[in-house]
Amino acid sequence: VQLQASGGGVVQAGDSLTLSCAASGLTFSRYNMGWFRQVPGKEREFVAAIVWGGGSKYYADSVKGRFTISRDNAKNTVYLQMNSLKPEDTAVYYCAADRFKLMSPYHYWGQGTQVTVSS
Repeated sequence: VQLQASGGGVVQAGDSLTLSCAASGLTFSRYNMGWFRQVPGKEREFVAAIVWGGGSKYYADSVKGRFTISRDNAKNTVYLQMNSLKPEDTAVYYCAADRFKLMSPYHYWGQGTQVTVSS
């Protein structure tokens, strides 16, 4: 199983960014997908999750109303649209897949993509 996250970068506060995570080696449409983030020295934290069919989505309070998770099962890809970015959103963002869980711990993890938001 491979989860390849991409789309990170350096942006200014208030900007938008979309992360993508392409999955392979699994039946993507049967997996719940999640986004997590981690800052050096801190624990990895939940950001957003979407169930296998896309019908239910969940968000951390810190990103609710600014971030949107979505998926395209035909493309085996999950997205994280991030709007109104803040410096505190700076982190390495990871995508993850699990057959049953929506929160942590997930079974499969990607390699992460860095998002840096400057003030």
